[in-house]
Amino acid sequence: MIGGDAAQAGRPLVELRGVTRTYGKDLATVHALRGIDLRIDSGEFVAVMGPSGSGKSTCMNILGCLDTPTAGEYLFAGVSVGGLTRNQRALLRRHYLGFVFQGFNLLKRTSALENVELPLLYRGMAGGQRRAAAREALAEVGLAGLERHAANELSGGQQQRVAIARAIVTRPALLLADEPTGNLDTRTGIEIMNLIAGLNRQRGITVAMVTHETGMAAYADRVISFRDGLVDSDRSGREVA
Repeated sequence: MIGGDAAQAGRPLVELRGVTRTYGKDLATVHALRGIDLRIDSGEFVAVMGPSGSGKSTCMNILGCLDTPTAGEYLFAGVSVGGLTRNQRALLRRHYLGFVFQGFNLLKRTSALENVELPLLYRGMAGGQRRAAAREALAEVGLAGLERHAANELSGGQQQRVAIARAIVTRPALLLADEPTGNLDTRTGIEIMNLIAGLNRQRGITVAMVTHETGMAAYADRVISFRDGLVDSDRSGREVA
């Protein structure tokens, strides 16, 4: 489906060309996106900001193959996603994308190790390989020794680390993070942002993150702001610090 290494530094990993997204019809029509162009190169860390209803969440859902454009084109590593079947889009999500959510989305009574194993289980990986990969991912996010703790026995920051480990255990080309610090106190949020920024720098994982906090957006290379379904600005992260 997607040949070669999807993440080649300096090349566009994701690209939107004239993308629109409308919901409803007639008087109930909502124009969530009004023809946006957007490019994120492999290895970049991009923050997406904007008020409620600006189109940022719709854009992220399209990038994550959770929604499809009404018009325009979405390319992932040069492949037109619109030309893929539903099953092929599911495979793209499974093999190339990692997701981190504000609410963690963990199985609360399930161990950290088993939570991180889940994406590999869906891939059909053998049990021993799954556990080894999950242990490695948990160690990478600073949770070595807590593998057997249930998610509901961990702090909020630890739960988000488990969620990040689950997102990176498949070694995705693109990490999509939706308000990853929204449920955390300031100190823990900074720790999580340092972790995400480190994964971007050290492992070369491309990151697209929605946030409403300028302090968190400042970790990114670029900050893209949406307004009324359009890209309102595209700035360096240093400009919002």
